[in-house]
Amino acid sequence: MLAIGVQGWAQSGISSILAAGLADAEHFTTDYIAPLSEGTLHNLANGWYNSGEAKPLGGFEISIVGNISPFNSKQDKKNFVLNTADYESLQFVDGSGSKAVSSALGDLEDIQVFVEAEIAPGVTAREEFDLPSGLASENVNFIPTGYIQVGIGLIKGTELKARFLPKINVDDGSVGFYGFGLQHEFTQHLRTRRVLPVAVSGVIGYTRIDASYDFTSSDLISGNDQRVDVAMSSWAFQAVVSTKLPVINFYGGVGYMTGKSTSDVLGTYIVQSGPFQTTYTDPFNIEQRASGVRGTVGAKLKLGFFRLHADYTLAAFNNLSVGLNFGFR
Repeated sequence: MLAIGVQGWAQSGISSILAAGLADAEHFTTDYIAPLSEGTLHNLANGWYNSGEAKPLGGFEISIVGNISPFNSKQDKKNFVLNTADYESLQFVDGSGSKAVSSALGDLEDIQVFVEAEIAPGVTAREEFDLPSGLASENVNFIPTGYIQVGIGLIKGTELKARFLPKINVDDGSVGFYGFGLQHEFTQHLRTRRVLPVAVSGVIGYTRIDASYDFTSSDLISGNDQRVDVAMSSWAFQAVVSTKLPVINFYGGVGYMTGKSTSDVLGTYIVQSGPFQTTYTDPFNIEQRASGVRGTVGAKLKLGFFRLHADYTLAAFNNLSVGLNFGFR
């Protein structure tokens, strides 16, 4: 439910910007949602492991995992500078040539802009409206994900992983995702593996999220079937090391993530006011990418078949991951 709110609320404020014309609307929306897309892609790359040991043949672990990526201190992600020289028609009401405005993560409000153009000889039309704010204005200062993850041991130190969130429909939005991963323990190939105090492995994971949000029509824009469909995919590549103790273990990893986000603005949008009164159908889509190195440290507590783990990842968007695990072997 929180994930739907993050994807949907932040993007539902962009429909009014179509009153500025299609080119300006696409330009603004690209900059507006970029930090949200980047943060979500980094978030999806987390939580793939809680040990350097791969499950033995027949071993399994079922986990309920939650990730939180806070952004309250990231002013460079919460705001961006809008320079009117880069736009065809959009201008600030106060006459500024450029100023910081809210991204989908931000909290800057009541920033007024206008568009003005001649619609007939000697006749000028002007329309004023507010730029959308972001999640922080609603006291949401983190990007969350949650899912079920399963690991099953195969032969020769290899573990197959899968994660999923069944499709959830709440209010005007829906979200669901799935992923697959593979962990291979290199220390399984050493003759001294039974006496080594550590395990070393490599992990590869792929996650895809699909979300949709229906817009609430603004005073400036009417139409039908107005929505944003979002598809995000993220790859994580990690080298992992952990201790091999009976009760509590510590683990860490370094790696790299890369991901892609596609946001399709769909439906019919009828601009009813201002100089650019027209109808747009499926006006534009936006593709964005994110990548970067990452480092993780964490701990795992074993109490029979019941386990708990928590770790923290340093990346472009830091992340706290917590999991409740049930396993055998």
